[in-house]
Amino acid sequence: MHWWASIAGVVLIFIILMDAFETVVLPRRIKRSFRITGWFYRNSWGLWTRIGRHIKSANRREGFLAYFGPLSLIPLMGFWALGLIFGFACVQYGLGEHLTLANEKITFWKVLYLSGETFFTLGYGDITPNNAAARALAVMEAGMGFAFLGVVIGYLPVIYNSFAAREIEISLLDARAGSPPSAAEFLGRLGCCPEQTVLDEIFRDWERWCADLLSSHISYPVLVFFRSQHSNQSWLSAVTVMLDVTSLVMTGVEGIHSDQAKLTFAMARHAAVDLAQVVSSQYSPHDGDRLAGPELTRLRTELAQHGVTLYNGADAPERLAELRMLYEPYVHALSLRLLMTLPPWIRTDGKKDNWKGGPWDRAIQARALERPGRPADDHF
Repeated sequence: MHWWASIAGVVLIFIILMDAFETVVLPRRIKRSFRITGWFYRNSWGLWTRIGRHIKSANRREGFLAYFGPLSLIPLMGFWALGLIFGFACVQYGLGEHLTLANEKITFWKVLYLSGETFFTLGYGDITPNNAAARALAVMEAGMGFAFLGVVIGYLPVIYNSFAAREIEISLLDARAGSPPSAAEFLGRLGCCPEQTVLDEIFRDWERWCADLLSSHISYPVLVFFRSQHSNQSWLSAVTVMLDVTSLVMTGVEGIHSDQAKLTFAMARHAAVDLAQVVSSQYSPHDGDRLAGPELTRLRTELAQHGVTLYNGADAPERLAELRMLYEPYVHALSLRLLMTLPPWIRTDGKKDNWKGGPWDRAIQARALERPGRPADDHF
């Protein structure tokens, strides 16, 4: 009687089931120091990023990193399945010589084979349990195999529904803040319609989006690794831009009240802080300054050209710096951990927004030049 094998098998089954429950079902962040899923993602993401850093092309590197999130679900669920099969095999083996097999000696590897075919409900019948305990264990494992299949079927649609909901608002940000988005573009493009109700409604939508982001990405942490459809957009860029914009409004923008901006800032910072902990980001005191003194002056000038006047009191830089210190260390840490580029305060690349681009643009412009009286950039 290999009783020690049964004990080890029960412990392994419990650990696997607890980890799967905490990952798929439990809607909150687990603070325990060691978890199988956490260990899996820390090590696999570290290996993936080490390979990705050697890809020189930014677009190709982003495409390579985009595979990790969806692809990681397959080995993770396979790891759970193999762990359960091995655990049940240990329990079966510990129950003793209780199986029948024609003209062959029962070994642990035969028991492991029985566990696998039972878990996946193949039912070949070449190995059968012949006592009550072994039969009960086989029935239990078969039921768990069905449950595991149900978890896989139910888990994947939830993940992709949450991802799709996240990306809708990020896509809407394209026309409002550019690609990549920036605080200067966001406020500058609203300079033509500075009504308080317009800005408050936008901030209210983003407050809800940040709350949804926090809820879904804590419940399903793998979503943190899912990249956006365009390489110059990301959920981290969207959160950072909202924090930048609301920081400017809270510091002071002529004609705009900051009540709703404060609520949006609080929700966005909450999301940034908690998600930085989800991916085990590390604080770095050597992060670069995203808005140095000359850049702040340039930001004021550029926004003034669009009819947006920032508060220019003696304490304005200090007030803005205090707000930035509340979130920039966290978004910097997330950027380093996830290899996501943070958005600039002011865009300098001169590239078109994503919605303006298309594979036929050159051909269309060439045809427009052939038509007299029609400049090629009429619609841009």
